[in-house]
Amino acid sequence: MRGVFKQRQALLFDIDGTLADTDALHLEAFNAVFGPYGHRFDRARAARELLGRSNASIAAEFLPDELPERRTAIMARKEEVFRSLAAGRVEPLPGLMALLDQADAAAIPIVAVTNAPRANAELILAELGIASRFRAVIIGDELPHGKPHPLPYLEGLRAVDAAPDRAVAFEDSRAGITAATAAGIVTVGMRTNLGHDDLIAAGAALSATAFDEPEVLALLRRRLGGD
Repeated sequence: MRGVFKQRQALLFDIDGTLADTDALHLEAFNAVFGPYGHRFDRARAARELLGRSNASIAAEFLPDELPERRTAIMARKEEVFRSLAAGRVEPLPGLMALLDQADAAAIPIVAVTNAPRANAELILAELGIASRFRAVIIGDELPHGKPHPLPYLEGLRAVDAAPDRAVAFEDSRAGITAATAAGIVTVGMRTNLGHDDLIAAGAALSATAFDEPEVLALLRRRLGGD
């Protein structure tokens, strides 16, 4: 991809379920912490009702009888359980490392945009050995609005002075795809939890299971290349 890309471009990535398929670990953590409150999730239900959402919105829906400070504590415990489960068990999705190498060679800035707590984001990037590759890590819960609001992606673009029409986002959830596309960014849906039809219905331009699939590479050249 060297010599093809121009300035003000960017690749933006969700983290959980996009850089790595960590959602089974989140599911295990949710069930451990939310079980005593009467909630049990399988992967299909988690994909529909949990993944990609902010902790605040999850707590408001599933812990409505708890005081706000108690909700915060319960969600913090869930994230602690997740981090303990994730240590040493995080693997990149196929093709990720090669894509990051190509972007680095072409001087394309790389940004992470996630609703996950910063401690989770930093753990996963460190486990994958790619933390230094990211120019910025945008955390939805640190902003006035998280995904599905476009603000996290708009902040990701702003952090590297990138134009939305010269950027590509990678997401695995409906909330994430909604946020990225609302920010004007063409989005690839990664099929770690949702199927092709669900990802396209959410607004993804295409879906993939790996970053090096021909359709993905062709989209990158169309979106980021040219005169």
